[in-house]
Amino acid sequence: MVPLRGRSEELGKLLDALRSASNGQASLAVVSGEPGIGKSALLAAAVEQAERQGFLVASATAHQNDNISPLASLAPALRAGAAPLIDTDQFLELATLNAQPLWLAERLADLIGRRLAGVRALIVLDDAQWSDPLTAFVLQVVIARLPAAHLLWLLGTRPSPGGTTDRLIEAVDVPVRRISLEPLTAEAIQDLAADRLNHPVDPSLAVQLASVQGIPFLAEQLIAGLYLSDSDLSAGLVEGVRRRTGELSEASRDLVRTAAVFGSEFRLEDVAVLMATPIARLAAPLEEAIQAGLLADAGSVLRFRHELLRSAALADVPPSAQRALHGAIASQLMSAGRGAAAAAPHVLAVAQAGDTTAVATLREAARDLLATMSTTAAELIQEAFDLTRVDDPLRAEVGVEVVSVLLAAWQYDRAKAFADDLLSGTALYHGPIAPDLQATIRLHLAPHRRLDVQELTVPGAAPHLSERLAAHRALALGTPGAAADPIAQSLHQVAAAEQAQAEGRYADARELYAAARQTEPGLGSLPPTLVEVGELYCRAESDDLSAALERVRELMTAGSSWSAPQLAVLHARLAYASGNLQEAEDAAHAGLRWMDQLHDQSLAPAADQVLALVALLRGHLTQARKLAGSDPTITALLAIADGDTKAVSRLAAAPQDFPERSGVLLQANAVDELSQSAASRGALAVVAAGDDIDQLAAAMEIVRTTQRPLLLAQAEERYGRAALEAGDRKTGVLALERALDSLTAMGATAPAGRIQAVLQAAGVRRRRWAAVPPRAQEGWEALTPMERRVALLVAEGHTNRSAAEELVVSASTVGTHLRAVFGKLGVNSRVQLTRLVLERFAPPPNT
Repeated sequence: MVPLRGRSEELGKLLDALRSASNGQASLAVVSGEPGIGKSALLAAAVEQAERQGFLVASATAHQNDNISPLASLAPALRAGAAPLIDTDQFLELATLNAQPLWLAERLADLIGRRLAGVRALIVLDDAQWSDPLTAFVLQVVIARLPAAHLLWLLGTRPSPGGTTDRLIEAVDVPVRRISLEPLTAEAIQDLAADRLNHPVDPSLAVQLASVQGIPFLAEQLIAGLYLSDSDLSAGLVEGVRRRTGELSEASRDLVRTAAVFGSEFRLEDVAVLMATPIARLAAPLEEAIQAGLLADAGSVLRFRHELLRSAALADVPPSAQRALHGAIASQLMSAGRGAAAAAPHVLAVAQAGDTTAVATLREAARDLLATMSTTAAELIQEAFDLTRVDDPLRAEVGVEVVSVLLAAWQYDRAKAFADDLLSGTALYHGPIAPDLQATIRLHLAPHRRLDVQELTVPGAAPHLSERLAAHRALALGTPGAAADPIAQSLHQVAAAEQAQAEGRYADARELYAAARQTEPGLGSLPPTLVEVGELYCRAESDDLSAALERVRELMTAGSSWSAPQLAVLHARLAYASGNLQEAEDAAHAGLRWMDQLHDQSLAPAADQVLALVALLRGHLTQARKLAGSDPTITALLAIADGDTKAVSRLAAAPQDFPERSGVLLQANAVDELSQSAASRGALAVVAAGDDIDQLAAAMEIVRTTQRPLLLAQAEERYGRAALEAGDRKTGVLALERALDSLTAMGATAPAGRIQAVLQAAGVRRRRWAAVPPRAQEGWEALTPMERRVALLVAEGHTNRSAAEELVVSASTVGTHLRAVFGKLGVNSRVQLTRLVLERFAPPPNT
């Protein structure tokens, strides 16, 4: 390989990144610089070094037309080499997920993670500024998902503030190395020239090399005769290419110039059609262009050796000829069946305002790309809109499509702003704004909850549109009604389902959600996956938890990936209810990660709620407190865990949708009768039984049918304690041991530890008590329940004597506990203790 000149410092940074990858620290390196500055050469040197060190290397280069094909930029890297990252069957599986970007990214991360287990790897993407939108999105997800892999991601890119690589750097949380390439020194340029010539540079050439201003590509072209040093940089390359093409045959010159209009990549058969020349007759002209250093044969396509060479060749094609060729290319691509998406860039190159044919082609392209490349579709439909005249009625029709496509691309704010401008009589549109136009646009927005209630009324709209808007208004206000239109009817059913759900009538709500899903989707209908999320929640709450959880797991790969946060939160809640704490935690974290990817944090409190509850069960109180936020129920549970027995009464106010609410209300002895589920009936029966052993035994039989191990363990504990107090040691110990074993298996060490203490106090001996990890030696978690209660009372201003009266112990016992508190918390006065407690509790305890 030709030596890399003048880049030792930059290459050293990449070698450091490779060493980090060897040690299991994944990172991202971004090499940026202007065209011709040597990015590709530096990436090639890094690839060579990685291969020498035994790295698995996968590399690809993005191209200008990649944005019409999903994953076109990254796919070659996935499939390259004798041992590709993704095998054929896996790649075909990924292709089925093109319309579900989040699921595709998650699956790809899983496949790459498995493939690279114990393997050091380098994944390279050159010219990343041209990455297709799906590749750009997938990179964000996959890099974030593999932080501990032995992996270096290496991107080469042109500077583009706010572009693909800048967004990627902001999104990932792995170490990022940014390497900006500057022009080479004169000495490095001469060394590079000597390498290419295989002999020292003579003085006259050295003078010419000074004109390239440190740009290695121009130095190489000067040596090859494709750059003239007696002009400025751009003109010198144009003149050099012009001189070289002047030496070619006329057919070869025509081929190069026609290809330059096509773009940096093209097919020979397309050029042949435009030149009205049989492909066979272009073989010799093509070989001339390749030998001249202008083109390269990549197999199925031909490419210019560098984008700068294409630009130089294009400079010799008059603007009028370029326009004519772009139009001919668009027609050729359409007639050859390549589709409107392939023709779109050429249409845009020549289209003018009022060109209805161009508008039609761009609209078709947007529709073709919407399922797999929604970001590109959004840009194309916007271009189509801009080509219509402000007073043309067609502009309103295209404007509706703009709103629809932007929403499909999850660009909600942009869609709402565009709709407001379109309907407000601004310069965006001067045509008539009919009631049906207003209603149609608002019905596109309404399912995404982007409208105020007053915007859900449009006087004079068609009856079916008015009914759908009224149904959305009923949904927003929680006032279900009836309608003749099927979609409006399904919306009223969802409104009724939400009302029943809020009242705890889960079986009724489940049936209403299921009925709403039977209607064929159309303008104004809610996303089916989101309706099913509501149905599954109610299904779980109406004694069908296992089946609901299984269906959610299916939807995590088969449902709409745009609904991933909603699915993840539901998954977390149902897994928690099933006692699968690790699954619940993983699902909640996945939901938060996907919320970041989709820039929608509306469900973050619900995910944090599950994470806080899991932390509480594991005894990680500090972590739970960080996650609790202002949630009053979790704050009360934390206060109870910290020894504040008075906080139990606050649990009675747990909201209807709080996870495992029956268990919370059972703890407060405040179970209501709103829900008719087995969980609610069982908890109510446990409370009603009080300390009656026989009634508790009967209540236990109800709870056993609920598929809710946390609630069952809670009931078992009550039953066991009551039996012990009644003198029935055998029954009590058996019940408590069942609860202990269940909680231990779940990893719920906090309640398990409490039960373990009761069993030990009852004289139960086991060869090994595995439920509870050793207590922390310092900090709040190191305090015993009694020590926490003493700390809370002292922070409230109690003396030792008044605290003793509150706790029904002696003042000396309080003093003993207080000294232990001081030691474990690292304080030496009541003032310091009070400050620490007040910092920890918000609001202060017992308020």
